[in-house]
Order: sequence, then structure tokens, then C-alpha cells
Amino acid sequence: MTDLLLAATSLDVTPPPGHRLDGYAARAVPATGAADPLRATIIWLGTADDPGVLWLTLDAIAVGKQLTTELAAAAAKAAGIPPANVVVSASHTHSGPSGWTGQIHPVIPAEREPVLYEALSASIANATLERRPVTASWRSIEVVGVGTNRHRRNGPHDNTAGILALHSLEGSLEAILLDFACHPTTHGPENLQYSADWPGAARAALAPAVVGYLQGAAGDVSPRFTRRGRGAVEVARLGGLLASRVREALAGPGLELPQAAPVIRRTTIRLPVRDLPSADDRASAVATAERSLRDGADDPSARIAQTRLDGARGQALMAAASLPETLDLPVSVVTMGDVCWVNLPVELFALHGACLQADSTHPITRVVGYTDGYYGYIVDPSAADSGAYEALITFFDQPTTNRLLSETATFVNS
Repeated sequence: MTDLLLAATSLDVTPPPGHRLDGYAARAVPATGAADPLRATIIWLGTADDPGVLWLTLDAIAVGKQLTTELAAAAAKAAGIPPANVVVSASHTHSGPSGWTGQIHPVIPAEREPVLYEALSASIANATLERRPVTASWRSIEVVGVGTNRHRRNGPHDNTAGILALHSLEGSLEAILLDFACHPTTHGPENLQYSADWPGAARAALAPAVVGYLQGAAGDVSPRFTRRGRGAVEVARLGGLLASRVREALAGPGLELPQAAPVIRRTTIRLPVRDLPSADDRASAVATAERSLRDGADDPSARIAQTRLDGARGQALMAAASLPETLDLPVSVVTMGDVCWVNLPVELFALHGACLQADSTHPITRVVGYTDGYYGYIVDPSAADSGAYEALITFFDQPTTNRLLSETATFVNS
């Protein structure tokens, strides 16, 4: 029998203070330090004669096209595998540096900083990866209380966590590949410290296992209705809640997966960029959002009003930018036994994740966003009709969104 091999490590890649944080348009002051470490986590699974798949997960708002190429090459060098076998995913924390990936959307201007992304790539390329035999098993579990739909508490949301557990032949838990869908936005725009937010707290609570975190269909999911405050205490509470549910799942039996390397397939889907509203319509949207905003509050209704104002202003920035006519979206599918991970470079809404799962012919399908690039939100019909923040700044209209889902589903099942 060919052994399934694991190489896993988690690197502290926290930048020094003095660099701009990403995630909130209202925050322009540089980082003053770190509340907790930002990490790049490597989980490689393969065999002696099969390069398998390497998941590189990063505590960042996003991994743009250029950063993805650089990090895939760095991780491939460390593992001795082709870059095409590397999947690069961002956790989407809103407390990471903008200088790694640069501007991800006209809403928040940013520049790439060589001193940051070169150091990040070097850390990954020089990572020590020791291969050891493991067994792989799968579990999923419901997690209540970390996040909900952020537009309406009872709106769509996949509240299950997917858990790929990797144990040594002696039985010790070596690594976990964990996916869950919820924005890491416990820290708000007032925070000036780097933080992995609650995914980092969940990883720490699951130590000493190496934990790679994959962000799911979280475009309209956040802790807006579940958080009890802002800051480190709430980060630890939400992360601890997720970790406790993962530990409960690990305490029971899982689905044993084949002792074979996972398989990756890739495609590219070209999509047209939507036509933006007229200048008069954009101005009207800003005026409407300004009237609905209640100054000074931080309850959910006030946050929704603020984000709609941000979105209305964002449309004006999009109109002033030189947007391309089309965008090429890299899509990948990783399979391992009955488990299939569908990876897209967008912020999927929960409804989209559910549609892709329903259309999949694989027994277990997990939908992952923020992977191998970043092309903003795709929104569901409800958000489009209501003029939600995400709908105001999306690059894609509803027919194009439906096309992305249809072509992705066809590729998943091919």
C-alpha cells in the first residue's frame, strides 16, 4: 500500500507596525502593532510518487492574482511540487496588511509593498516541510453562534464546519483543514492592530495540530448579529466556540478517506463586467443612503445603513476607474474520496454555496471562496433587488452570476 503523506507547518508572517491595514474604507491610520499573529499555513497531502495538493492559507483580506502566483511558486519550491498543485486561500480577515496584495477593489485604494510581499514569499519558500505518513478522515458539524446572514438574522447561511482530520499512524492529530463560512470582522475599523480575528483564535484553541482555515460562502455572512462587542475578548470567544465544536466532532468517528493523494483540476471562466448605473442614479443612491444612516450607532441596523452608504460611494469610485470589459476567474476543484472542495476567487453569498452543493454529484461538497485571486462579491437576487452594499460594488450582474454558477457546476461534475 502507498502511504498518504503529510507535510504541514504554520508560519508567523506578521508584518512590522507602520503599514496600512486592509478591510475598511474608514480606516486609514497604519497598524500600531499586533493583537495576535498573522499566519501562513501549509498543508500538503500527496504520496511518494504523486504531488497531490498543497493548501496555502493566509490571514489576509484577499490573495490577488499576482500574489497568488508568487505564493504558489514559493510553496511549490518548499514542497518540491508543481505550482499548479498549490491552492492559495485567504481567510478574509479585515485586520491584515493591504501591502501584500494591493488594491482589491476601487472602494479601498492600496498599493503593493515589496518589503511586505517579498518577505512573505521568502518565509514560505524557506519553510521546512517534513513528510510523514498519515490517515485522513472527514467530519462535519453544525456551529451555531459564530455568524449569521448579515442582512437578516434568519437569512441563508451554511452553519456547518467541514473538517479534514489528518492523524499520524500512531493516532495523534497532526493537522486539520477546516472550512467554515463567516466574515472575520469581529474587529472593526477602529482596530489598528494586525489580527487573524476569530479564525486565528480557533486555530490557537486547536493547537498543537496545524490548522489551515478555508473561508466558505461568506459574502453575506458575518458576526453582525452574534458578536457581543469588539476586540480581543470577543475574538477569543467566537474562535473558541468554533474550536469547541470541532473538538466535539473529532471526538467521534469520522468517514475514513482513501490512502491516496487528492486530485486537483482547474479551469478559467471569462465573465463580462456589468454596466454601472448612470451618474444621476449613483448620486441618488448616495443621497438615499445618507438619509438612512444613523450617526454614532454600532447596532446591526446602523452597520447595514453605513455599508450601503459605503457601497453607494463605491459605485462612484468604480465609475471613475478604468474597469476591464471582462475578467478571467480561475476555478479549481479538489477531490479526495467522497469529498470535493470547489474553489472560487469571489465572495460567494450563502445561496450560491447552497446551489453549488445541490448541483454537485459528489457525496460531500464544500464551497470555498477567496481562493487563487479576488474578484469581489457575487450577490443573490434579494441583495440585487434591495440595493445592498455588496450589490452596489459587484463587478457582475445577475445573468453573469448565474452563468458563473452554471459553468462552475458543470466543471465540478465533469
